[in-house]
Amino acid sequence: MNLNEKGVKRRILMELVDYMTSVNLKFSEISMQEITKMLSANLFRSLPSSNHDRKLLEMDAKLAKRYIDQSFVLRLLDLFDSEDQREREYLKNFTLYIWEFMVHRPFIRKAINNIFYCFIFETEKHNGIAELLEILGSIINGFALPLKEEHKLFLVHALIPLHRPKCMSVYHKQLSYCITQFCEKDYKIADIVIHGLLKYWPLTHSSKEVMFLSELEEILEGTHNAEFQQCMVPLFHQIGRCVIAHIFRLVCFGRKWKDKGS
Repeated sequence: MNLNEKGVKRRILMELVDYMTSVNLKFSEISMQEITKMLSANLFRSLPSSNHDRKLLEMDAKLAKRYIDQSFVLRLLDLFDSEDQREREYLKNFTLYIWEFMVHRPFIRKAINNIFYCFIFETEKHNGIAELLEILGSIINGFALPLKEEHKLFLVHALIPLHRPKCMSVYHKQLSYCITQFCEKDYKIADIVIHGLLKYWPLTHSSKEVMFLSELEEILEGTHNAEFQQCMVPLFHQIGRCVIAHIFRLVCFGRKWKDKGS
């Protein structure tokens, strides 16, 4: 069946769905029999074996490598700034497919790294940071141990500084997952991560501070005693400042409420 025929079939099926949902009537036994027969003809088919899928994927990969180069990867990643969330979702899945090509992995990491740098230190505007972090979450999950030095540098120079932008709430869930994945891979990294969070701790943004505390809680759950002792003093100092600031806000709010009542 060619594309035009598939398009015609799809339109007819959509018309049937619209009709069945808009008309309040009972179908006769003959109609129901024909509808079931039509659905069976369009739905049921024999599924290919897993071996067949694997061979087909290998063949497609070999063919794709001829045409997917670094220029293609860059243009693909540029599209993540699209305002259409559905497009970014498709791009995410396709990028993960390209990640299977070992030869492109270092370049993809470097390109995403550059996007983060530009976002953090220049524009603070990009629509696809959350989706790029979702890609990295899958990638980090597959890192082998011990972690390579380049992966640790990526954590320090790209992921941790993503706590700096004011719009962090848009992608914090994905960022926190990536950070936690790193700590689960190598518990010794917890000290580096906690010091990084303290470096970018928000001073006048209470809702952002709550996100930091939530992420910190997840990290501390897997932190060993030795790593905790290395960051314990500055961490408790920061938590103490948070408590004092919270009490101060409550006192100020109480005074305003009292003045307003009087």
